[in-house]
Amino acid sequence: MDPAFKDHFSSHAAGYAAHRPTYPPALAAFLAECAPGRDRALDCACGTGQLSTPLAEHFDAVVATDASAAQIANATPHPRVAYRIGAAERSGLPAASVDLITVAQAAHWLDLDAFYAEVRRVARPGAVLALVSYGILHVEGAPDAVVQHFYRNVAGPYWPPERRHVEEGYRSLPFPFAEFVAPDLAITVAWRLPDLMGYVETWSALRGLETAVGRAPVDAFQDALAASWGPAEHRRAVRWPLALRLARL
Repeated sequence: MDPAFKDHFSSHAAGYAAHRPTYPPALAAFLAECAPGRDRALDCACGTGQLSTPLAEHFDAVVATDASAAQIANATPHPRVAYRIGAAERSGLPAASVDLITVAQAAHWLDLDAFYAEVRRVARPGAVLALVSYGILHVEGAPDAVVQHFYRNVAGPYWPPERRHVEEGYRSLPFPFAEFVAPDLAITVAWRLPDLMGYVETWSALRGLETAVGRAPVDAFQDALAASWGPAEHRRAVRWPLALRLARL
């Protein structure tokens, strides 16, 4: 593993695979429409394939890399996705061989100067670079206030400093390219109470919170969420707005 890699997720890779939301088909379709071809996409810092597999519905091949062996081991299989353990800054692909390069919910962890150099190297003329992030979730009805309080006031002090880039839609990250605009897109799901709690357990902030003060605040949050949710199997709409920074290379 790259010694510079900040690994907040390997210890919970199985939960990440089970509970992190998948990106909507509309996002993959839009990115494919923007790309100059459909031969190959490179999905960097792919996690367990939340964007890799939707992209595979539009590209002949998707190379999906992640520095975490545990994430790759738990990735969702797809016949057109080749998962590889490796840093986003060193894809191992030939020069000028990629139509689309994506990094979803992970650009804030990268050495961006090195990553952008790799992007320029592997991009075909006209290839598209997409930095994708999703912001703070919102839950239908009364549970939203419980979630917002826990996110900001309880877990808030324990988020890694890089988290602010996600909250800002990556607008504070360097992006030395001419940009073009994306349509309004969002991740939307209909989740039960256990689904939402499974997602919360993947938050990097919870590792610091548990280390500092134990599980009591998480247990209290779960109790408050359950009290506001109603029957645990009742499904509520959960939404994350997507933010994209896009360039044609």
